[in-house]
Amino acid sequence: METNEKTKEYVLKKAHDNNIKFIRFWFTDVQGFLKSFAITVEELEQALSEGMGFDGSSIEGYSRIEESDVIAMPDPNTFQILPWSPTENGVARMFCDILEPDGSHFEGDPRWVLRKILKKASDMGYTFYVGPELEFFYFKSDTGDPIVLDKGGYFDLTTLDVASDLRRDTVLFLESMGIGVEYSHHEVAPSQHEIDLRYTDALTMADNAMTYKLVVKEVATKHGVYATFMPKPIFGVNGSGMHTHQSLFKGDKNTFHDPKGEYHLSEISKYYIAGLLKHCKEIVAVTNQWVNSYKRLVPGYEAPVYISWARRNRSTLVRVPMYKPGKENSTRVEFRCPDPACNPYLAFSLMLAAGLEGIKNKYKLSDPIEENIFEMDAKKREAAGIETLPDNLREAISYMEKSSLVRKTLGDHIFYKFIDNKKIEWDRYKIHISNYELENYLSVL
Repeated sequence: METNEKTKEYVLKKAHDNNIKFIRFWFTDVQGFLKSFAITVEELEQALSEGMGFDGSSIEGYSRIEESDVIAMPDPNTFQILPWSPTENGVARMFCDILEPDGSHFEGDPRWVLRKILKKASDMGYTFYVGPELEFFYFKSDTGDPIVLDKGGYFDLTTLDVASDLRRDTVLFLESMGIGVEYSHHEVAPSQHEIDLRYTDALTMADNAMTYKLVVKEVATKHGVYATFMPKPIFGVNGSGMHTHQSLFKGDKNTFHDPKGEYHLSEISKYYIAGLLKHCKEIVAVTNQWVNSYKRLVPGYEAPVYISWARRNRSTLVRVPMYKPGKENSTRVEFRCPDPACNPYLAFSLMLAAGLEGIKNKYKLSDPIEENIFEMDAKKREAAGIETLPDNLREAISYMEKSSLVRKTLGDHIFYKFIDNKKIEWDRYKIHISNYELENYLSVL
């Protein structure tokens, strides 16, 4: 409690010293959309102790009308000044945990879902670290056909490329908010980019990922363009993924590394990978939650649709980056199917839950597939026992509905709200008449 009081005092002092007038309370709905309301600095001290009440019935997946009151309790450890706010009467933000009026945790809060599974990992002695690679596109606007800003490719440095300044400003804003950045570069598709966040614990990273997405969009708007994390906005080119690197530590020791193990992998890491592979069909409706997500998850565009693992092979669902001597703590597992339009709190929760289930039950790991699976024919894949992820949202939902692992991890409230929402999305998509149908059928049928 003493530490918490000191943190609160630090927040109050920092707000005063930096002439902060407004503090935005941030939280997410079930789908992962960032929600916010602002208080003035005069209310901050009381809000840090008691939280701020609001009507949860208007938030997707939160409360019913007859039980709508909830409380946003700010996490003082997440206090950061928004770097694009004015220096006079500035603006800061804090992420919130959502509570019931009696002070208990609200079951519809995605941040609470992640806290619960992290507590389970902690009880087993583990700290869960993640490092996501969030890809995105810049377009001239958010209306009509997407118009790219460049024709560049992977790692290209294009002359007079406005995106270089966009990425620069984004990195500077992120670092000013205490978010570490490892890389920023042009991605494979035209006008596609990536900024990789330095790995940290999963709760901090989920907060960082939400902040990252807002900062990318904020910087783009300031430069008169539009940034999108839509998984597949352009036909015929690579979509945007969120390859998620993950590891489990015990204190300062990376439990995934074993100097004497095959591929320098420990038994724990092999169980963890086996858990991801066994349960991936059940969790993909959350890691890839939109109809559009499955336009990316198709063979031929570096998208990982085949349920297998490897070290060098990027056509597999799980990849283990090669070990470098002296870099034991860098041993990690890369889960390659998630896309950046997911809710990171729920996605990280289910990846960890799948891995822990593998550890708990000591799942046997299959042999790695180092051959390019994209070039295998169906018979060869079948002979190798390589299955595929669901290829549409409805199929993914059906796997999720039957999953006791997902239901237990998310809790009944979010589990059923999420599924109901996705079924509505699928039903709307089913009856939509697309340009493809009009172009191919109207003149001949």
